[in-house]
Amino acid sequence: MQKLSLYPINLDLKRKKCVVIGGGKVAMRKVKTLLKAQAQVTVIAPSLAASLVELAQAEVIVYKQKEYKSGDMTGFFLAICATDSSFVNAEAAKEAKLKHILVNVVDHSFPGDFTVPAQVSRGDLLLTVSTGGKSPALARQLRIELEKEYGDTYGILLDIIEKVRLELKMVLPKSKEREQFWQQAMNTKILAFVKQGKLEEAEAEVRNAIDSFRSKS
Repeated sequence: MQKLSLYPINLDLKRKKCVVIGGGKVAMRKVKTLLKAQAQVTVIAPSLAASLVELAQAEVIVYKQKEYKSGDMTGFFLAICATDSSFVNAEAAKEAKLKHILVNVVDHSFPGDFTVPAQVSRGDLLLTVSTGGKSPALARQLRIELEKEYGDTYGILLDIIEKVRLELKMVLPKSKEREQFWQQAMNTKILAFVKQGKLEEAEAEVRNAIDSFRSKS
């Protein structure tokens, strides 16, 4: 089997028009990830899973109650083909390809443009796991391990770092100096504090590193 070479990328889907073909449990999971990315989601399916019905009734998604037909892909930036019919998925994916729409096919009945990795979100921290489609079960298991290893404190750490970065620009105006600082500052001691939930100690350690770096400079 030829090795699948994927280029890792995080897409900004905010306000982008995305379509999900299918209304079952798999489609439901895909819709939820798209909504989390603040995409504008349309679902095309003859029927919907219960949670998708609620989203449609609340007008969180646009629902078109119909079977997929040629022409349904027009106007979308990204498409996910997630019906229980390999034929329908392949036909929808072919149209998406012809119209230069990014497409994911859940059952691999037709070559898609991307796979959707298992993911863990902690604030603005996003950790993803991909097996190239070879083992979704392994990806899920690794995601569970990442969830245990990286708690909510890592997202809070990012907020602290963002605040410190703004202050650091006043102390170290040169980008090269700031780069050198972060390479030295982001040490295992700080991460150990974060893992223990000691965020005040972690922030103090970063600020101590700034003072130390400035005195050396």
